[in-house]
Amino acid sequence: MTDASPKAPAPTPAPAASPAVSPWAPLRHGAYAALWGATILSNVGTWMNDVGSGWLMTTLAPTPAMVSLVQASTTLPVFLFALLAGALADRVDRRRLLLVVTLFMSTVAGLLSLTVATGTITPPLLLAFTFLLGCGAAFSAPSWQAIVPGLVPKPELPAAIALNSMGINVSRAIGPALAGLLIVAVGLWSPFALNAASFVGIILALLFWKPPRPRSSVLPPEPLGRAIPTGLRYVLRSAPLRATLLRAGGFFLFASAYWAMLPLIARQVLAGGPGLYGILLGSVGVGAVGGALLLPPVRRRLGPDRTVALGTAGTAATLILFALLPLPAVAAGASLLAGASWIAVLSSLNLSAQTALPDWVRARGLSVFLTVFFGTMAAGSLAWGQVASNLGIPYALLIAAAGALLAVPLTWRWKLGQGEGLDLAPSLHWPAPLVSAEPSHDRGPVLVTVEYQVEPADAAGFLKALHRLAQQRYREGAVDWDVFEDAGAPGRWLETFRLPSWLDHLHQHERVTRADQQLQQAVAAFHRGAAPPRVRHLLAPARDS
Repeated sequence: MTDASPKAPAPTPAPAASPAVSPWAPLRHGAYAALWGATILSNVGTWMNDVGSGWLMTTLAPTPAMVSLVQASTTLPVFLFALLAGALADRVDRRRLLLVVTLFMSTVAGLLSLTVATGTITPPLLLAFTFLLGCGAAFSAPSWQAIVPGLVPKPELPAAIALNSMGINVSRAIGPALAGLLIVAVGLWSPFALNAASFVGIILALLFWKPPRPRSSVLPPEPLGRAIPTGLRYVLRSAPLRATLLRAGGFFLFASAYWAMLPLIARQVLAGGPGLYGILLGSVGVGAVGGALLLPPVRRRLGPDRTVALGTAGTAATLILFALLPLPAVAAGASLLAGASWIAVLSSLNLSAQTALPDWVRARGLSVFLTVFFGTMAAGSLAWGQVASNLGIPYALLIAAAGALLAVPLTWRWKLGQGEGLDLAPSLHWPAPLVSAEPSHDRGPVLVTVEYQVEPADAAGFLKALHRLAQQRYREGAVDWDVFEDAGAPGRWLETFRLPSWLDHLHQHERVTRADQQLQQAVAAFHRGAAPPRVRHLLAPARDS
């Protein structure tokens, strides 16, 4: 049997539904627990830094546009650099990459604290420091996301993702309130100094963690310049991931209004100080913790799509309450609702993205998810800042609420969680290509042809199955695909797909998943004849010939 259309074993029946997993189950695993605890401490420092940055800008340049630029300068680097970071994370040791980036972020936070303490900080300098910290987040986020499935068993992945979100929001409940107290009691420099120190826990946890050795491969990694297009091609050809990205963009674009406007809501709408700002952010964190505990039964009952719709409605309600009832007590209650709604949406979207990706492209796929997340948050922050400058903060919040609600029916056709039933483990069922002499890795492009013999009456069903298989060819490295029928012999079909190099085709052998194996079986079932479909590998002339 050939490497491109092998006979696959009959698919195994779908397993019975697994019993409910405790929300705390992932904490039984030492590596996950250590990294989870360390990230909570670090995120406390990050939220203190964010509160300090937002409040500092309200003292340096208290306009909606300038304050919203703080949020944008934090999130914009992820939009700019996440794809590069994802390609790096799929090629290098993720633990080492995280160590280097964490040291960089600790240094930047320390320098920011020093400039604030010495009174040399200016609005452009503050934006520069927040941008550099955002760059650190951009280069670490895909790695953090990608290591989670390796820390816990697959049945516990939803609980691990929810715990990660809850951990972020536990720190959100602590960090802002602590920052508000420190700003009043110690000074504006103190949140930045403690943020610099908070990265020590992450460094120690990473040094403690001994990740399992990845599956060995005799092949060199694909060049970085080619790894990024390969990842993008996978995303574009993955229906489960495309649906997740569309739903994410429809939510984050409007939810960003809350985060961008919150410092001004506390200062101008509610006439409060840093203490009130910290209370509002702390309320978001408390709401998120409660939401994380309630999320598993809610998600089992409603499913991911309705859970996201419910969270979106809660976010819209929060924006409306802020706009129409500008009272501190109402704002604190609305922030509790905002936290629960945020974690319901973010955890559902993150799980949908994680389950749509095999390991070989996980960091790159998640980097696209993060690019959409932070890109829409950055764009939304800038847009809502301008709307608030022109129309006022309440009108900006009401328009964002209406947009969030309208996005639900407009994006409903793209369903979440499509990848949860797919087995994306490597199948390794393709045999080595039959060649007279092993070509050099950079030889290419490579044209692979697969010849089928199909009964004319089965042509429509065959082509339908083959076009589904074409998406798999693209996802795993092909840059071109087509199918032809022999004009002189009806029923003889030739599938062709092209790859940039021989190395890309060898990588394709390692990337085929068990779900892909079933697609290939469906196509091979239409083939008639004693011999299997015939595969040929055609090489372009060598560059020096």
